[in-house]
Amino acid sequence: MPYLVFDVETTGLEPDYHEIIQLGAVLYDDRWNEIATYLSNVYPQHPDRFSIPASEVHDLTLADLDDAPMIHEMLEDFEDWLIDELNLQNRSDLRRVTICGQSVATDINFLRFAYKKSQMSWEFSFRPLDLFVLSNFYFRILKANGIKTPKSLSLKSVAAYFGMERETETHNALEDSILTGRCLALILQNSEKFKVKEDDLIFWEGEED
Repeated sequence: MPYLVFDVETTGLEPDYHEIIQLGAVLYDDRWNEIATYLSNVYPQHPDRFSIPASEVHDLTLADLDDAPMIHEMLEDFEDWLIDELNLQNRSDLRRVTICGQSVATDINFLRFAYKKSQMSWEFSFRPLDLFVLSNFYFRILKANGIKTPKSLSLKSVAAYFGMERETETHNALEDSILTGRCLALILQNSEKFKVKEDDLIFWEGEED
């Protein structure tokens, strides 16, 4: 089961109003070995919808996007990349890919709106792997065992905990995908070291319906 870790930069925070202007992704095999990376800017259909807060996060301007493809062109190229790298037979095989990210539901919403606007069917799995959710569970276990944990669950804090950081202060979709993928891999690898006895587990003992 391959893993696709992705991130998007957008013109704002509302998926049904704002647009993707950059998509970055890292493809991993089922043992979290990196297969390939992808990065593309996107020219927005509504350039007037750039929000100042979003621009401050990614530092992308319309001038930076002048030569970028439109969203439907990028999505087609993105899928071709995935199909080629994984040697898939058709688009329906994309359901084998587990989508991953930091607070990934938001990015999935943006991507699904982009698919809808481009009149393309959504073929990806509905079983995402979210670094934010996994980190919350993972660090609770560490804290219960007296191990120091980060003060927040932001990508910056989680990556710093594992000794990684962004090269710049502004966000880049590929760089954030790489950091997210490495954090996921480390958490899953470390989790395999946890040992627990069945007798120590707590099970529900309430009344049955």
